[in-house]
Amino acid sequence: MKTSTTLSILVPVYNEQYLVSPSLERLKFLADSSLLGRIQVIVLDDGSTDQTRAVLREFENSMAAAPIPKLEWLFLHHEINRGKAAAIQTALIRANAELTVIHDSDLEYHPLDLLKMVQVFLDEQADAVFGSRFLASEYRRVLFFRHELGNRFLTLLCNVVSDLNLTDMETCYKMVRTALLKSVPLVGKGFEIEPEIAIKLAKRGARIFEVPIRYAGRTYQEGKKTGWKDGIRAIGAILRFGYSDYIFAEDVYGSQILGRLNRAPRFTKWMADVIRPFVGEKVLEIGAGTGNLTVQLIPRRLYWASDINPLYLTYLENVGLNRPYMCVGYTDGEKGETYPTEQKFDTVICLNVVEHLADDLTALNNIRSVLEDSGRAIVLVPCGPWLFGTLDEVLGHHRRYTRKQLTELVERAGFHLESLLEFNRIGVIAWWLNGSLLRSRTFGLWQIKMLNLLTPLFRVTDNFLPLPPLSLIAVLSNPVYEMAKMSVRSALTPVGPGRVRASE
Repeated sequence: MKTSTTLSILVPVYNEQYLVSPSLERLKFLADSSLLGRIQVIVLDDGSTDQTRAVLREFENSMAAAPIPKLEWLFLHHEINRGKAAAIQTALIRANAELTVIHDSDLEYHPLDLLKMVQVFLDEQADAVFGSRFLASEYRRVLFFRHELGNRFLTLLCNVVSDLNLTDMETCYKMVRTALLKSVPLVGKGFEIEPEIAIKLAKRGARIFEVPIRYAGRTYQEGKKTGWKDGIRAIGAILRFGYSDYIFAEDVYGSQILGRLNRAPRFTKWMADVIRPFVGEKVLEIGAGTGNLTVQLIPRRLYWASDINPLYLTYLENVGLNRPYMCVGYTDGEKGETYPTEQKFDTVICLNVVEHLADDLTALNNIRSVLEDSGRAIVLVPCGPWLFGTLDEVLGHHRRYTRKQLTELVERAGFHLESLLEFNRIGVIAWWLNGSLLRSRTFGLWQIKMLNLLTPLFRVTDNFLPLPPLSLIAVLSNPVYEMAKMSVRSALTPVGPGRVRASE
């Protein structure tokens, strides 16, 4: 178990000439903790119109003159005020520690509470830890009842749309794994960032914890900036982000479009039900993504879920918590050295992966190398080269297959083709309209919702539709094992009434 980590602290500042310096001074206490090996403080002046910039310049000079071990300071600024969210987004780009937290430049929150939050990351496999002002703590300043009611209402509304049970969504102290936070596209302005982070982390399946923190809220006379208009904007933001599924920043893995397809769990269950009869007890799943298919097929005696996307591997590790039969690891289909070698598997599942690889033959050879003699491989690929369009390009497909091409490929890899199933005929229409006719680069959210709604109908009618399939599912086995089975059957073939041929 890790005993220490690193932390980036983002400090957005706007017109806090009297409080920003003592607020930053408090952060020095963190350097004394053994829980933090390095602390990066990124201070961004968001176009202040008072003397804040001069105060920050003086503080920066003092830190340069008397540096503190483990503490790194970075001072940035916006020429004009762009809002809290914009300040955080600019600072986040420069964050390079394992964890990132937001720290307001006033004195309402105490940085020592950050250590309690860090401890949760070290003790649990947390993705995010929120500091709650409403959980029991040592003390808190007693202030506005109506303001607390507003916070609790916004938290309740956020919980309704995100299916969380947070006690304090509006808290400033949100500590998140930096890689995860950077992979979330933050588009809100001002204080909308609070519900945006909470809702998008929930939709990403993040493991969120809460810890009680102290809170010394200030009055409006003392400079408090949030008011009823911010509450109205927060309600709008909760509704907006509750509907949106824009939860992945653009990356080389096509995570956003794959994330949108995951909004159709009934479709995933249909796929799982089709392959379930062929799945054994010792399974390697290649390209498991966020585990949507995985959870449909477990428990098993051994289930090894793998992917190449580090974000997906974090998801899978969360799925594997409290499931001792489940392992998670990095597996690149084309690189045999990345396959688990501890043992052989009776089933390898490889759905929507082979078409992404430049060398599909090597991938199938690698799959065969980790199979038991009696094992099976289940490989799903997109069908129909004539369908290749913009969606394939965005997803990184090298090709789509015909039945003949897939059959020849598996035979070249030394497999015996047990079955070749046609899957999802109705999907051809949507794929052609979006990828070939409209040249779209993603599916509309309403299309995915309709797919999820109508999947029960598609399951019943799929075999009767006069359409080519969108996908082919090949069930493969080792030809050596097949030849052995044929030999046994031949040896037991009857040669006369009540007699069988004995094997020699």
